[in-house]
Amino acid sequence: MNGIVSREELSVWIEEVQRADILVGIPSYNNAGTIGHVVQAVQTGLAKYFPDKKAVLVNSDGGSTDGTPEIVRDTVVEDFSSLLLHHRVRPLFKLATPYHGLPGKGSAFRTIFELAAALDVKACAVVDSDLRSITPEWLELLLKPVLSGRFDYVAPLYLRHKYDGTITNSIIYPLTRALYGKQVRQPIGGEFGFSGELARFYLGKDVWESDVARYGIDIWMTTTAVAGGFRVCQSFLGAKIHDPKDPGADLSAMLFQVVGATFDLMDEYAAVWKDIGASEAVPTFGFRYAVGLEPVKVNVERMIDRFNLGVDDLMVIWREFLPGEVADFLVRARSLPFERFRIPDEMWVEIVYGFTLAAHRRVMSREHLLKSLTPLYIGRTASFVLETQDSGAEEVEERIEHLCRIFEEKKRALLDAWAS
Repeated sequence: MNGIVSREELSVWIEEVQRADILVGIPSYNNAGTIGHVVQAVQTGLAKYFPDKKAVLVNSDGGSTDGTPEIVRDTVVEDFSSLLLHHRVRPLFKLATPYHGLPGKGSAFRTIFELAAALDVKACAVVDSDLRSITPEWLELLLKPVLSGRFDYVAPLYLRHKYDGTITNSIIYPLTRALYGKQVRQPIGGEFGFSGELARFYLGKDVWESDVARYGIDIWMTTTAVAGGFRVCQSFLGAKIHDPKDPGADLSAMLFQVVGATFDLMDEYAAVWKDIGASEAVPTFGFRYAVGLEPVKVNVERMIDRFNLGVDDLMVIWREFLPGEVADFLVRARSLPFERFRIPDEMWVEIVYGFTLAAHRRVMSREHLLKSLTPLYIGRTASFVLETQDSGAEEVEERIEHLCRIFEEKKRALLDAWAS
């Protein structure tokens, strides 16, 4: 039954497969243009690196109308010998099935977790369905640390353009690193490896009727693994080629989703992060190499205009919870000439921590609070672009490292305010 399987037919499929060593999940929604390449890379990776393992590929689909599940069903590697694979390869079980529940990536993952538990798999990986840069080696890098028995969770490590992933670089990475003490560089990367045990742990969490089922699943998985005491590492995958987003464009929905989930997790795991001091590196696997990166266009003037408009319209809201000196700084920044516009690291950390406290204290509507962060994030990104426009990749990474150290240094003040 290597076809498109309804929810009603799943039990028959599970009975046919019985058990498996590896499960690879691909959540999708109308990805006909790219998912064939992803499936071929997965099949080749499993054949090359795990030929003796019983493996299943699960496409958890959100109701595609462009033939995505049919492409998963019909895509095969015609000639393994052309890939220099001459050993016997165990057949791959493939399944394309619709997920149920709230629409969103989290619900797709829930189906993957359910099947991993039902098949008692040892190791799982999930990969996005719109990847153009995935290679067979990704499967080894995501699965082998788990199959070795040494790790429960493998986060991805990518090389990205210096203006790609600005929400991660300016908020999510430094904040989660300061809170939970692990230097997981891409906590919302999209590709992960994890143990069957961790999949069952995820499945048992009471979040599947919440916003996690719609969005925020990536940061939820990483934070839950770290806060739950599971063994965490990361693997270098090279470049993640996807459709880059202009960080000055309207990313308010993504910011709302990811930052909202991060703030919710702060409340849930406050007893864990309040006792953590300095952060530490996590084991990193894979051969580091330079890659060509697609450019990311930015319009700094438009970004500063949006910041200025936010100061004009939202200052009355920000003054309700941001320290007075921070609010006063933002007013002064509103009047700076373009070339001198800056939001320093220390001030940015005060802003982010101010928002975490406001969310914790529920000083206003969660939606209004989080959406009011957007012009500040855009202003900070504009400042970062102006500061690093002539900087190379290593210099930019050091700037991000400096920001992380400030988040860690100011954590004690956050703790004192959180408890008051």
